[in-house]
Amino acid sequence: MSGPWTATVLTLFPAMFPGPLAQSLAGQALARGDWRLDAMDIREAALDRHNTVDDAPFGGGAGMVMRADVVDRAIERAEDLWPGLPLIYLTPRGRPLDQARVRALAAGPGVLLLCGRYEGIDERVIDRRRPEEISLGDFVLSGGEPAALALIDACVRLLPGVVGTTDSIAEESFESDLLEYPHYTRPRVWLGREAPDVLVSGHHARVDDWRRREAERVTRERRPDLWARYQAGAGHPSTDGRDGHETI
Repeated sequence: MSGPWTATVLTLFPAMFPGPLAQSLAGQALARGDWRLDAMDIREAALDRHNTVDDAPFGGGAGMVMRADVVDRAIERAEDLWPGLPLIYLTPRGRPLDQARVRALAAGPGVLLLCGRYEGIDERVIDRRRPEEISLGDFVLSGGEPAALALIDACVRLLPGVVGTTDSIAEESFESDLLEYPHYTRPRVWLGREAPDVLVSGHHARVDDWRRREAERVTRERRPDLWARYQAGAGHPSTDGRDGHETI
């Protein structure tokens, strides 16, 4: 597949797209043609005049389930139009999305995102199509569309030319298994609170050292899982910022 990075979304609510993706840097890049978006209505793959896409679950229970025949037909149509895109089903059962996966997806041709609704999609579609199942976290949304918007946004900002400088991307949270350091700007003193002296010292090496240590402190305090991974792969000692001793 040639051309710009492409996000194709299979959804019951295509009007939700581009939504926020039409704004700011992502929207400007979309208007320039740096990437493209195609929101396809799953209802167009329905097999009856009522455009039925769901039915009651076998075995009983609350809610409705999206039909296997309809969803599979929608996937086939999307793959015919945009061959070569990895199929991703956005579901709470999926593997949590992380920055490493975002980088890999952004480096590819694009994504084909399947958004579920109601109680989800008939399992036979998943068995047949074997999509990658991705979750935004341990919580439940009304449908996959907000997750699709988030995943697309995360990928688009990594595309060449979308964000002004590569330095800002390289220093963000998760790029080195660390959360991002705190930021300050004018006024220097606000409501009696001063920005750290080191940031206005003009000493770039000291600023870099302060930012690294602050990123380590924030990660250690807020995300012990990331901190353990960082320590395992950092290959150098770091000061914990409280007692002056090194930790490996």
